[in-house]
Amino acid sequence: MTEPTHGLAHELAHCTLTQLGDLLDRREVSAVELARCYLDRIERHRALNAFLDVRPEITLGQARAADERRARGERGALLGIPIAHKDVFVTRDWNTTAASRMLEGYRSSFDATVVDALAQAGMVSLGKLNCDEFAMGSSNENSAYGPVRNPWDHGAVPGGSSGGSSAAVAARLAPVATATDTGGSIREPAAFTGVTGTKPTYGRPSRWGMIAFASSLDTAGLLTQTAEDCARVFNAMLGFDPKDSTSIDRPTEDYTRFLGAELDGVRVGVPKEFFADGLEPEVEAAVRTAIGELERQGAKLVEVSLPSAALGIPVYYVVASAEASSNLSRYDGVRYGRRAEAYGDLLDMMRKTRAQGFGAEVKRRILVGTYVLSHGYYDAYFLQASKVRRVIAEEFRQAFAACDVIAGPVTGGVAFGFGEKSADPVAMYLSDLYTVPGSLAGIPAMSVPCGFGRAGRPIGLQLMANHFDEARMLGVAHRYQQATDWHARVPAGV
Repeated sequence: MTEPTHGLAHELAHCTLTQLGDLLDRREVSAVELARCYLDRIERHRALNAFLDVRPEITLGQARAADERRARGERGALLGIPIAHKDVFVTRDWNTTAASRMLEGYRSSFDATVVDALAQAGMVSLGKLNCDEFAMGSSNENSAYGPVRNPWDHGAVPGGSSGGSSAAVAARLAPVATATDTGGSIREPAAFTGVTGTKPTYGRPSRWGMIAFASSLDTAGLLTQTAEDCARVFNAMLGFDPKDSTSIDRPTEDYTRFLGAELDGVRVGVPKEFFADGLEPEVEAAVRTAIGELERQGAKLVEVSLPSAALGIPVYYVVASAEASSNLSRYDGVRYGRRAEAYGDLLDMMRKTRAQGFGAEVKRRILVGTYVLSHGYYDAYFLQASKVRRVIAEEFRQAFAACDVIAGPVTGGVAFGFGEKSADPVAMYLSDLYTVPGSLAGIPAMSVPCGFGRAGRPIGLQLMANHFDEARMLGVAHRYQQATDWHARVPAGV
């Protein structure tokens, strides 16, 4: 096989994961050729700042190994397919920094379970992706290594915290990227960059080797071009892991099984609370049109109510900040991470290490979390937030008694400009208004491209399903994508 020409490389990069798999099966392209294609695109689009660590020699070595497996007669939907990993999954061959100076230059002695499972399936890693520091943020402006640019508009944020993952897929620098969702960090960037972003049920993907932010919320997921691509990768990625105490032991399943299903009789819940004040008209119009397309294909629309969803933001930022305060206490200059070069006693060393190693947003959440866990405030804040969290989960349970999936907006508006909300943390936090409730309930949820708003910036449709019903949700999304082409559109110059 010859090295792909620039024109062929461009065509390959615009293929879906499923299409690339077919090309590999027919031996029309090799894993090495695919890897070189994407490595070349990563280099040419460095201005996006999507990647933090790229090591071509390791990537090409994995690609050659995949080609050798195919030469021996082995087949697999993912064998030889490139992938990139968010920089919160630890890896042996690439640095893992969580986009923080605190972990600068850190190299793990093992791979995260998610990374290892996909490597075992034959996927070829392209490197590590930029993100908000320790996955804390809604805009990817909090990375210690600079913000990621939105491929649709370099003056707009790509969303956070998985902005590097979404930008890489949107710019076709990778056909698929791992990501994490704590309060919307997969769905919001997917909506802002016009790609498909999916968060499975909490506990379905392993958290082993995933740097912790908020342990009761953190969920590994994917950014892909299509729902079909996501379903194929989920087949290898999701499963029980005895090393993770929060991993749920369930039988393996085929997440592609509903991809061919019609929507006749599928009940789509529409929460009335999601279409109130705060939702920009252009977003509402695009989302309602998308829901109308589901109805046109035979789905039955059902109005549902999530009355406590509006409390999701304060509940989330109490719970998540408290857990972050606990999880990040290990980065003290003694046990983990960097250590200040000049200091006096032990206390001074810890103080300077944390002051120099953490960014402003991480410090803010540590302070808030420490406060709500402190004596005299635990009952008033953390305990109350935990109670409301259970109420929100119960409201979702009741809603799913009346419907199969819930549909609504992902965000109140399109991607905002750099600096627009960075001076107002509350305004930034409100970006997660529609995504946080699903995270608190631990249910699967996803964002599907459904249109464009001002300045040609993408809009996403959010779909949510009951626990462990990812396959049905992906099936609904797939039917929508078969009838529309929003997911196939790419930014100019890509």
